[in-house]
Amino acid sequence: MDNSNRVVALSIRTTSEPSSPDPVDPYGFERPEDFDYDTYEEFMSKYLRVLVWRASRWQSLLGEKPVVKRSTKLKRFIRKGIPTEHRTLVWMVLSGAFQHMNDRPGQYKELLNRECDPRVIDAIVQDLGRTFPDNVNFSDDNSNNMKKPLNNVLVAFANHCPRVGYCQGLNFVAGLLLVIVKDEEKVFWLMDSLLNHILPDYYGPGMPGLKTDQYVLGELVKKKIPDLYNHFDREGMTWALTTTRWFVCLFIDVLPIETVLRIWDCVFNEGSKVVFRVALMILITHKQQFLSANSLPAIVETFKRVTQASIECHEFMTQVFKVSQPLPMSLVQKLRNGEQLSMMVIPQNEPRNTH
Repeated sequence: MDNSNRVVALSIRTTSEPSSPDPVDPYGFERPEDFDYDTYEEFMSKYLRVLVWRASRWQSLLGEKPVVKRSTKLKRFIRKGIPTEHRTLVWMVLSGAFQHMNDRPGQYKELLNRECDPRVIDAIVQDLGRTFPDNVNFSDDNSNNMKKPLNNVLVAFANHCPRVGYCQGLNFVAGLLLVIVKDEEKVFWLMDSLLNHILPDYYGPGMPGLKTDQYVLGELVKKKIPDLYNHFDREGMTWALTTTRWFVCLFIDVLPIETVLRIWDCVFNEGSKVVFRVALMILITHKQQFLSANSLPAIVETFKRVTQASIECHEFMTQVFKVSQPLPMSLVQKLRNGEQLSMMVIPQNEPRNTH
């Protein structure tokens, strides 16, 4: 896996010698050899002041015994980022995972102990070694690594949702949740909320939700950036070729890790529409670069390049909710319903997942 997008808050490259010996970021990802520590530290010296200010505001909002209640103010706070110390609680409450876990005590353990399809077990085991190989939390050199908890979460989820079983990409979603939450039962219930209640059917047989939402993205681009849509169409670009990881992995290994977490903050609160907002922001912001790509290979390379550029997460998220306006959920759902009806009328042969 490419670790160029694992930098916290910024993705910066240079040939200079690093000024700091710290080889990993706060989430356990190894920094690339050419990481620009000086520029990163200059940025963080400013960004940390913002984080400290935001943390104090969050403390006032939640109170001494943190209570999370939906409100316009909370939505505004979340769009500016949830502090690390509150992220698990806010995700669990807003996603419904906390309620589901409390309503079903012991269910995670029961699912984990249930016999699982050997084909699913084999697929999970094969992907454990491919999950964040550049993260010390998943390294075989770390005796307390997260491979066993990750295996447990994926097996339990496969038993919980046999229609999905296991699909490549789930290992990265579950893996990052483990890095942040560090509790496999909570991660399981966050997976349940994310896959069964927040996102459409991205991971089931044939991945109909994924294909529907890639169609929806195309229609949104046609409405909001018609010249870019026509350019992609002329060059034979397909959304499946360029955006599958955006949807299936929710921008893991596409954008810097801190930016991914800021996106997830909003997804757990506002739902799947946030994925479209992020996608549109990337396309609108870099429209001229895409229009300058005069072949399919050049377009594909541009998709990679624009997401590996230097990204300051706070400015990025500000732009996400600025340039994608207006984007009513009613429009997204109308487009989804139309494509789902079309898929029912004209059946398509789709690849199967591992069950």
